[in-house]
Amino acid sequence: MRLHGFLLACIAVTMWPALQVSAADVPHAAADDGRIRIQLVSRDEVELSSEIAGKIDKLPLREGDAFRAGQLLVSLDCALYNAQLHKAQADAEAAQALLQVDTKLAKLNSVGELDVEQAHAKAKASAAEVAYMQATVRNCTISAPFSGRVVKRTAAPGQFVEAGKPVLTIVDTSHLELKMIVPSKWLAWLKPGHSLRVQVDEVGKTYDARVARIGARVDPVSQTVDVTAALVNEAPELLPGMSGWAKFATP
Repeated sequence: MRLHGFLLACIAVTMWPALQVSAADVPHAAADDGRIRIQLVSRDEVELSSEIAGKIDKLPLREGDAFRAGQLLVSLDCALYNAQLHKAQADAEAAQALLQVDTKLAKLNSVGELDVEQAHAKAKASAAEVAYMQATVRNCTISAPFSGRVVKRTAAPGQFVEAGKPVLTIVDTSHLELKMIVPSKWLAWLKPGHSLRVQVDEVGKTYDARVARIGARVDPVSQTVDVTAALVNEAPELLPGMSGWAKFATP
């Protein structure tokens, strides 16, 4: 029994260091002077894909180029889709004309009610085909959903792309957010709207910001919480991925 107890004690002592959480495993949320490390991220980053298959006709922007909301980013060669749309429109016009003729003939008892119903169904089907082809042709172009810059171009003019294949990755550089991790004990005084000053390393400037959102949970190991802040004024010189230090006005 004594030997068994001794062995259990040795095993416990051997395993104890492995069960401990080292301080080096916990990320440091704050510097010694109370500053918090921050990173700038874009509120919106989108990977644009084509909704239809086709050959790229125009892809005017390259990596780093800026664009405005609504600007043309991708254009596909849609000669075939346009031809199909014109055919669908012609079929729809013929079906509508046939419906009008059968309706008049039905009033003269020259055709049966079934003929009118069939003509009406054909007119509806032709109109639906026109609507489908119009939607397809609209997908021949991709416009910018917001103002920003091109992060990555994964296709080239003249290349055939399948539906759903990524073409461009774009980022909104006009709405940047500041991501940081702060000690959870700060929740006693840190609230949305709290002011802070942010020094960005890459540009060497300091900016005013305010807390926008506070994370929904506290990390139980590091006792930290995620915080998101927003710049008070526009700063076009800042880009996603830049980093720096934030200093809060503590109570």
